[in-house]
Amino acid sequence: MKSITSLLRAEEEEEQQDPFLDESNCYCPLSPLQRLYGFGGCLVAAFLCMLLSLVAFARPVKFAIIFSFGNLLAIGSTAFVIGLARQVRMMFDPVRIYATSIYIGSVVLALVCALCFHNKILTILAIIIEICALIWYSLSYIPFARRMVSQLIVSCGDTEI
Repeated sequence: MKSITSLLRAEEEEEQQDPFLDESNCYCPLSPLQRLYGFGGCLVAAFLCMLLSLVAFARPVKFAIIFSFGNLLAIGSTAFVIGLARQVRMMFDPVRIYATSIYIGSVVLALVCALCFHNKILTILAIIIEICALIWYSLSYIPFARRMVSQLIVSCGDTEI
């Protein structure tokens, strides 16, 4: 009888120590299920914004605003799961600091080019940089993914016969 109760206590302690859906990760008192719903809702809204931005592709100002908002929703959706403070800490880890900085800079640049300069070419260029930075940032969460992609790009660019 003692072994079963001690096993149940050990499982409860492990669940309480699980940082993935820990209640202390968020300043709002959401249950783990509510956090997953928030994550899913934010992610669906992000994809809808990105799809809607394709409709507005002929107008770079609207495209940049909707597309950048969709990207920010996608990045922010993980804050529901792991918490905002942890998300910010992870974004500014030494491994991701450059990708995060370039991504945030390109989002700002795309919005400035679209809203202030009304320059279509610069806006499209900033959106391309934003997409590349988002991909590079996302690859930083997969072990060895950036190294493999770097080696693939180098091997594709190698023209030695």
